[in-house]
Amino acid sequence: MTETIQYVATCLFGLESLLGAEIDKLGYRRLDTMDGRVTFEGDRAAVARCNVGLRYAERLYVRIGGFRATTFDDLFEGTKALPWEQYIGANDAFPVRGHSIKSTLFSVPDCQSIIKKAIVSRLGAKYGIRWFEETGVKYQIDFFLFKDEITLMIDTSGTPLHKRGYRPLANAAPLRETLAAAVAALARPREDVLFWDPFCGSGTIAVEAAMMMTNRAPGMNRYFDAERFPAFGKELFNEAREEAKDLVIRDSKFEVYASDIDPECVHIAIESAKHAGVYEQMKIFRADALTIKTGGRRGTVVCNPPYGERMMTLREAENLYRKMGEHFKTLDRWQIYVLTSHDRFGNVYGRRPDKVRKLYNGMIPCYFYQFFKNDKV
Repeated sequence: MTETIQYVATCLFGLESLLGAEIDKLGYRRLDTMDGRVTFEGDRAAVARCNVGLRYAERLYVRIGGFRATTFDDLFEGTKALPWEQYIGANDAFPVRGHSIKSTLFSVPDCQSIIKKAIVSRLGAKYGIRWFEETGVKYQIDFFLFKDEITLMIDTSGTPLHKRGYRPLANAAPLRETLAAAVAALARPREDVLFWDPFCGSGTIAVEAAMMMTNRAPGMNRYFDAERFPAFGKELFNEAREEAKDLVIRDSKFEVYASDIDPECVHIAIESAKHAGVYEQMKIFRADALTIKTGGRRGTVVCNPPYGERMMTLREAENLYRKMGEHFKTLDRWQIYVLTSHDRFGNVYGRRPDKVRKLYNGMIPCYFYQFFKNDKV
Protein backbone atom coordinates (compact mmCIF):
# COMPACT_ATOMS: atom_id res chain seq x y z
CA MET A 1 0.00 0.00 0.00
CA THR A 2 1.37 3.43 -0.97
CA GLU A 3 2.29 5.63 1.98
CA THR A 4 0.23 8.83 2.16
CA ILE A 5 1.88 12.00 3.47
CA GLN A 6 0.31 15.36 4.16
CA TYR A 7 2.06 18.34 2.59
CA VAL A 8 1.63 22.10 2.88
CA ALA A 9 2.57 24.35 -0.04
CA THR A 10 2.79 28.05 0.76
CA CYS A 11 2.40 30.88 -1.75
CA LEU A 12 2.05 34.62 -2.06
CA PHE A 13 -1.42 35.93 -1.20
CA GLY A 14 -3.65 35.82 -4.25
CA LEU A 15 -2.00 32.79 -5.89
CA GLU A 16 -3.86 30.07 -3.97
CA SER A 17 -6.16 29.12 -6.87
CA LEU A 18 -3.26 28.84 -9.32
CA LEU A 19 -1.24 26.76 -6.86
CA GLY A 20 -4.21 24.50 -6.13
CA ALA A 21 -4.76 23.88 -9.85
CA GLU A 22 -1.08 22.88 -10.18
CA ILE A 23 -1.40 20.40 -7.34
CA ASP A 24 -4.54 18.95 -8.94
CA LYS A 25 -2.73 18.58 -12.26
CA LEU A 26 0.05 16.59 -10.57
CA GLY A 27 -2.61 14.18 -9.34
CA TYR A 28 -2.61 14.96 -5.61
CA ARG A 29 -5.68 15.50 -3.42
CA ARG A 30 -6.28 18.90 -1.88
CA LEU A 31 -7.42 18.89 1.75
CA ASP A 32 -7.63 22.57 2.65
CA THR A 33 -6.94 26.02 1.21
CA MET A 34 -6.47 29.23 3.16
CA ASP A 35 -4.69 32.53 2.59
CA GLY A 36 -1.17 31.76 1.45
CA ARG A 37 -1.23 27.95 1.76
CA VAL A 38 -2.68 24.75 0.34
CA THR A 39 -2.68 21.45 2.26
CA PHE A 40 -2.80 18.24 0.26
CA GLU A 41 -2.06 14.51 0.32
CA GLY A 42 0.56 12.74 -1.75
CA ASP A 43 3.02 9.87 -1.82
CA ARG A 44 6.75 10.05 -1.06
CA ALA A 45 7.52 11.04 -4.65
CA ALA A 46 5.34 14.14 -4.24
CA VAL A 47 8.06 15.86 -2.21
CA ALA A 48 10.33 15.84 -5.28
CA ARG A 49 7.74 16.29 -8.03
CA CYS A 50 6.23 19.30 -6.26
CA ASN A 51 9.51 20.98 -5.34
CA VAL A 52 10.72 20.58 -8.92
CA GLY A 53 7.46 21.38 -10.67
CA LEU A 54 5.37 23.91 -8.74
CA ARG A 55 5.56 27.37 -10.34
CA TYR A 56 3.56 29.33 -7.78
CA ALA A 57 4.68 27.85 -4.43
CA GLU A 58 7.15 29.56 -2.10
CA ARG A 59 7.95 26.50 0.01
CA LEU A 60 6.84 22.88 0.39
CA TYR A 61 6.48 21.36 3.85
CA VAL A 62 5.76 17.93 5.28
CA ARG A 63 2.92 18.39 7.75
CA ILE A 64 3.78 16.55 10.98
CA GLY A 65 0.52 17.36 12.76
CA GLY A 66 -1.78 19.97 14.20
CA PHE A 67 -3.88 20.63 17.30
CA ARG A 68 -5.49 23.38 19.36
CA ALA A 69 -3.22 25.23 21.79
CA THR A 70 -4.28 28.04 24.12
CA THR A 71 -1.70 27.35 26.88
CA PHE A 72 1.98 26.46 26.88
CA ASP A 73 1.06 23.09 28.39
CA ASP A 74 -1.20 22.44 25.37
CA LEU A 75 1.65 23.42 23.08
CA PHE A 76 4.23 21.24 24.84
CA GLU A 77 2.11 18.11 25.15
CA GLY A 78 0.63 18.39 21.65
CA THR A 79 4.08 18.83 20.09
CA LYS A 80 5.57 15.98 22.15
CA ALA A 81 2.82 13.62 20.98
CA LEU A 82 3.82 13.95 17.30
CA PRO A 83 6.09 11.37 15.57
CA TRP A 84 9.22 13.49 15.05
CA GLU A 85 11.47 10.42 15.06
CA GLN A 86 10.02 9.40 11.67
CA TYR A 87 12.24 12.12 10.18
CA ILE A 88 14.73 13.49 12.72
CA GLY A 89 17.69 11.33 13.78
CA ALA A 90 19.67 11.38 17.02
CA ASN A 91 22.43 13.59 15.54
CA ASP A 92 20.29 15.86 13.39
CA ALA A 93 19.66 19.60 13.79
CA PHE A 94 16.11 20.90 14.21
CA PRO A 95 15.84 24.69 14.59
CA VAL A 96 12.35 26.15 15.05
CA ARG A 97 10.75 29.24 13.53
CA GLY A 98 7.18 30.32 12.93
CA HIS A 99 4.27 32.73 13.09
CA SER A 100 1.39 33.41 15.45
CA ILE A 101 -1.70 35.24 14.18
CA LYS A 102 -4.85 36.06 16.15
CA SER A 103 -3.90 33.51 18.82
CA THR A 104 -3.74 33.39 22.63
CA LEU A 105 -0.10 32.30 22.42
CA PHE A 106 1.17 35.37 20.62
CA SER A 107 4.87 35.36 21.59
CA VAL A 108 6.80 33.67 18.78
CA PRO A 109 10.07 33.31 20.79
CA ASP A 110 8.20 31.62 23.65
CA CYS A 111 6.44 29.28 21.23
CA GLN A 112 9.76 28.43 19.58
CA SER A 113 11.28 27.57 22.95
CA ILE A 114 8.36 25.36 24.06
CA ILE A 115 8.23 23.50 20.74
CA LYS A 116 11.98 22.89 20.83
CA LYS A 117 11.82 21.53 24.38
CA ALA A 118 8.91 19.25 23.49
CA ILE A 119 10.73 17.77 20.50
CA VAL A 120 13.88 17.26 22.57
CA SER A 121 11.78 15.48 25.19
CA ARG A 122 10.18 13.21 22.58
CA LEU A 123 13.41 12.37 20.75
CA GLY A 124 15.36 11.99 23.97
CA ALA A 125 12.97 9.31 25.14
CA LYS A 126 13.05 7.55 21.74
CA TYR A 127 16.84 7.56 21.37
CA GLY A 128 17.80 7.27 25.03
CA ILE A 129 19.90 10.44 25.08
CA ARG A 130 19.71 13.74 26.96
CA TRP A 131 21.96 15.97 24.87
CA PHE A 132 21.62 16.58 21.12
CA GLU A 133 24.77 17.64 19.26
CA GLU A 134 22.70 18.70 16.21
CA THR A 135 25.61 18.19 13.81
CA GLY A 136 23.78 16.06 11.27
CA VAL A 137 21.11 16.82 8.67
CA LYS A 138 19.23 20.06 9.27
CA TYR A 139 15.43 19.80 9.57
CA GLN A 140 13.93 23.29 9.64
CA ILE A 141 10.76 23.10 11.73
CA ASP A 142 8.09 25.72 11.06
CA PHE A 143 4.93 26.33 13.05
CA PHE A 144 1.87 28.28 12.02
CA LEU A 145 -0.46 29.30 14.85
CA PHE A 146 -3.74 30.79 13.63
CA LYS A 147 -6.76 31.40 15.86
CA ASP A 148 -5.29 28.99 18.45
CA GLU A 149 -4.92 26.15 15.92
CA ILE A 150 -1.30 25.18 15.32
CA THR A 151 0.24 23.34 12.39
CA LEU A 152 3.76 21.89 12.77
CA MET A 153 5.79 21.21 9.64
CA ILE A 154 9.26 20.40 8.30
CA ASP A 155 10.54 22.50 5.41
CA THR A 156 11.61 20.34 2.46
CA SER A 157 12.61 23.17 0.10
CA GLY A 158 15.35 25.06 1.92
CA THR A 159 16.00 28.01 -0.35
CA PRO A 160 12.57 29.48 -1.27
CA LEU A 161 11.10 28.04 -4.46
CA HIS A 162 10.84 31.44 -6.15
CA LYS A 163 14.64 31.37 -6.38
CA ARG A 164 14.86 29.26 -9.54
CA GLY A 165 18.58 29.89 -9.98
CA TYR A 166 18.45 31.41 -13.47
CA ARG A 167 18.64 35.07 -12.51
CA PRO A 168 22.33 35.94 -12.00
CA LEU A 169 21.63 39.55 -11.10
CA ALA A 170 18.57 41.68 -10.43
CA ASN A 171 17.66 45.24 -11.23
CA ALA A 172 16.66 47.83 -8.61
CA ALA A 173 13.12 46.47 -8.15
CA PRO A 174 13.12 42.68 -8.67
CA LEU A 175 9.86 40.83 -9.14
CA ARG A 176 9.54 37.41 -7.49
CA GLU A 177 9.65 34.62 -10.02
CA THR A 178 6.51 33.05 -8.56
CA LEU A 179 4.53 36.27 -9.02
CA ALA A 180 5.98 36.74 -12.50
CA ALA A 181 4.80 33.23 -13.40
CA ALA A 182 1.32 34.03 -12.11
CA VAL A 183 1.17 37.28 -14.07
CA ALA A 184 2.24 35.44 -17.22
CA ALA A 185 -0.37 32.72 -16.69
CA LEU A 186 -3.20 35.19 -16.02
CA ALA A 187 -2.40 36.89 -19.33
CA ARG A 188 -3.39 33.64 -21.12
CA PRO A 189 -0.27 33.09 -23.26
CA ARG A 190 -0.86 31.31 -26.59
CA GLU A 191 1.46 29.98 -29.26
CA ASP A 192 -0.03 32.13 -32.03
CA VAL A 193 0.05 35.42 -30.05
CA LEU A 194 3.23 37.42 -29.43
CA PHE A 195 3.93 37.93 -25.71
CA TRP A 196 5.77 41.23 -25.06
CA ASP A 197 7.10 42.77 -21.85
CA PRO A 198 8.33 46.28 -22.80
CA PHE A 199 9.52 47.04 -19.23
CA CYS A 200 11.35 43.72 -18.88
CA GLY A 201 13.91 44.68 -16.22
CA SER A 202 15.78 41.46 -15.44
CA GLY A 203 13.39 39.63 -17.79
CA THR A 204 11.52 37.65 -15.15
CA ILE A 205 7.97 37.85 -16.57
CA ALA A 206 9.14 37.02 -20.09
CA VAL A 207 11.39 34.18 -18.91
CA GLU A 208 8.61 32.67 -16.79
CA ALA A 209 6.20 32.87 -19.75
CA ALA A 210 8.70 31.07 -21.99
CA MET A 211 9.35 28.41 -19.34
CA MET A 212 5.62 27.87 -18.92
CA MET A 213 4.88 27.57 -22.62
CA THR A 214 7.73 25.11 -23.17
CA ASN A 215 6.66 23.15 -20.07
CA ARG A 216 10.06 23.66 -18.46
CA ALA A 217 9.80 22.87 -14.72
CA PRO A 218 11.07 25.76 -12.57
CA GLY A 219 13.11 23.60 -10.18
CA MET A 220 14.96 21.35 -12.62
CA ASN A 221 18.34 22.96 -12.02
CA ARG A 222 18.46 23.57 -8.27
CA TYR A 223 18.96 21.74 -4.96
CA PHE A 224 16.37 21.07 -2.22
CA ASP A 225 16.90 20.33 1.49
CA ALA A 226 14.88 17.10 1.40
CA GLU A 227 17.49 15.53 -0.87
CA ARG A 228 19.46 14.94 2.34
CA PHE A 229 16.53 13.51 4.30
CA PRO A 230 16.80 9.69 4.59
CA ALA A 231 12.99 9.47 4.47
CA PHE A 232 13.12 10.82 0.90
CA GLY A 233 16.62 11.00 -0.57
CA LYS A 234 18.37 12.23 -3.69
CA GLU A 235 17.08 9.42 -5.93
CA LEU A 236 13.49 10.68 -5.76
CA PHE A 237 14.65 14.13 -6.84
CA ASN A 238 16.79 12.79 -9.68
CA GLU A 239 13.77 10.84 -10.93
CA ALA A 240 11.59 13.97 -10.71
CA ARG A 241 14.17 15.99 -12.67
CA GLU A 242 14.37 13.32 -15.38
CA GLU A 243 10.58 13.19 -15.59
CA ALA A 244 10.49 16.98 -15.94
CA LYS A 245 13.14 16.98 -18.68
CA ASP A 246 11.15 14.42 -20.67
CA LEU A 247 8.11 16.70 -20.56
CA VAL A 248 9.86 19.79 -22.00
CA ILE A 249 8.30 20.91 -25.29
CA ARG A 250 11.22 21.19 -27.72
CA ASP A 251 9.34 22.48 -30.79
CA SER A 252 7.20 25.23 -29.27
CA LYS A 253 6.26 28.07 -31.62
CA PHE A 254 5.62 30.42 -28.69
CA GLU A 255 7.53 33.69 -29.05
CA VAL A 256 8.40 36.26 -26.39
CA TYR A 257 9.75 39.80 -26.75
CA ALA A 258 11.51 41.34 -23.75
CA SER A 259 12.65 44.93 -24.11
CA ASP A 260 13.78 47.75 -21.84
CA ILE A 261 15.11 51.25 -22.26
CA ASP A 262 18.03 50.45 -19.92
CA PRO A 263 20.85 48.52 -21.70
CA GLU A 264 22.02 47.00 -18.40
CA CYS A 265 18.55 45.48 -17.89
CA VAL A 266 18.72 44.04 -21.40
CA HIS A 267 22.06 42.41 -20.58
CA ILE A 268 20.70 40.90 -17.36
CA ALA A 269 17.58 39.64 -19.16
CA ILE A 270 19.71 37.91 -21.79
CA GLU A 271 21.76 36.16 -19.11
CA SER A 272 18.59 35.12 -17.27
CA ALA A 273 17.06 33.66 -20.43
CA LYS A 274 20.22 31.69 -21.20
CA HIS A 275 20.45 30.27 -17.68
CA ALA A 276 16.75 29.34 -17.79
CA GLY A 277 17.19 27.53 -21.12
CA VAL A 278 14.60 29.62 -22.98
CA TYR A 279 16.78 32.04 -24.93
CA GLU A 280 15.69 30.44 -28.23
CA GLN A 281 12.06 31.38 -27.54
CA MET A 282 12.93 34.99 -26.80
CA LYS A 283 13.95 38.16 -28.55
CA ILE A 284 15.59 40.52 -26.06
CA PHE A 285 16.51 44.06 -27.07
CA ARG A 286 16.69 47.69 -26.07
CA ALA A 287 13.60 49.79 -26.78
CA ASP A 288 11.51 52.57 -25.30
CA ALA A 289 8.16 51.10 -24.22
CA LEU A 290 6.46 54.22 -25.55
CA THR A 291 7.56 53.45 -29.11
CA ILE A 292 6.64 49.79 -29.52
CA LYS A 293 4.52 48.78 -32.53
CA THR A 294 2.42 45.77 -33.45
CA GLY A 295 4.17 45.12 -36.75
CA GLY A 296 0.85 43.78 -37.94
CA ARG A 297 0.96 40.87 -35.52
CA ARG A 298 -1.47 39.73 -32.87
CA GLY A 299 -0.03 40.31 -29.44
CA THR A 300 -0.33 40.82 -25.71
CA VAL A 301 1.57 43.32 -23.57
CA VAL A 302 2.35 42.08 -20.05
CA CYS A 303 4.43 44.40 -17.90
CA ASN A 304 5.47 45.60 -14.47
CA PRO A 305 6.38 49.29 -14.94
CA PRO A 306 8.10 51.32 -12.18
CA TYR A 307 5.92 51.77 -9.08
CA GLY A 308 7.12 55.19 -8.01
CA GLU A 309 8.77 53.74 -4.91
CA ARG A 310 12.35 52.66 -5.63
CA MET A 311 13.06 53.48 -9.27
CA MET A 312 11.04 56.67 -9.82
CA THR A 313 9.14 59.27 -7.84
CA LEU A 314 5.36 58.84 -7.77
CA ARG A 315 4.94 61.87 -10.02
CA GLU A 316 7.40 60.44 -12.57
CA ALA A 317 5.64 57.08 -12.48
CA GLU A 318 2.21 58.66 -13.02
CA ASN A 319 3.54 60.68 -15.93
CA LEU A 320 4.82 57.43 -17.44
CA TYR A 321 1.41 55.79 -16.91
CA ARG A 322 -0.35 58.61 -18.77
CA LYS A 323 2.02 58.24 -21.70
CA MET A 324 1.54 54.46 -21.65
CA GLY A 325 -2.21 54.95 -21.94
CA GLU A 326 -1.80 57.27 -24.91
CA HIS A 327 0.66 55.06 -26.78
CA PHE A 328 -0.87 51.66 -26.04
CA LYS A 329 -4.08 52.89 -27.72
CA THR A 330 -2.17 52.56 -30.98
CA LEU A 331 -1.56 48.81 -30.48
CA ASP A 332 -4.64 47.84 -32.49
CA ARG A 333 -6.59 45.11 -30.66
CA TRP A 334 -3.76 43.98 -28.39
CA GLN A 335 -4.63 43.09 -24.82
CA ILE A 336 -2.75 44.95 -22.08
CA TYR A 337 -1.87 43.55 -18.65
CA VAL A 338 -0.16 45.78 -16.09
CA LEU A 339 1.08 44.92 -12.58
CA THR A 340 1.63 47.93 -10.33
CA SER A 341 1.21 48.95 -6.70
CA HIS A 342 -0.69 52.10 -7.81
CA ASP A 343 -4.30 51.60 -6.70
CA ARG A 344 -5.64 54.21 -9.16
CA PHE A 345 -3.62 53.18 -12.18
CA GLY A 346 -6.68 53.07 -14.46
CA ASN A 347 -7.48 56.72 -13.71
CA VAL A 348 -3.97 57.86 -14.59
CA TYR A 349 -3.66 55.48 -17.55
CA GLY A 350 -6.83 56.97 -18.98
CA ARG A 351 -8.97 53.86 -19.29
CA ARG A 352 -11.10 51.81 -16.97
CA PRO A 353 -9.73 48.26 -16.66
CA ASP A 354 -11.95 45.35 -17.57
CA LYS A 355 -10.69 43.43 -14.55
CA VAL A 356 -8.44 44.08 -11.54
CA ARG A 357 -6.89 41.36 -9.39
CA LYS A 358 -5.08 42.05 -6.11
CA LEU A 359 -1.73 40.29 -5.76
CA TYR A 360 1.38 40.64 -3.60
CA ASN A 361 5.05 41.02 -4.49
CA GLY A 362 6.43 39.75 -1.19
CA MET A 363 4.62 42.02 1.28
CA ILE A 364 3.95 44.80 -1.23
CA PRO A 365 0.26 44.87 -2.27
CA CYS A 366 -0.11 45.13 -6.05
CA TYR A 367 -2.93 45.32 -8.57
CA PHE A 368 -3.03 43.41 -11.83
CA TYR A 369 -4.93 45.60 -14.31
CA GLN A 370 -6.37 43.79 -17.31
CA PHE A 371 -7.55 45.55 -20.44
CA PHE A 372 -9.35 43.38 -23.00
CA LYS A 373 -9.86 44.97 -26.40
CA ASN A 374 -11.08 41.74 -27.93
CA ASP A 375 -11.37 38.43 -26.05
CA LYS A 376 -10.93 36.63 -29.39
CA VAL A 377 -7.55 38.16 -30.16
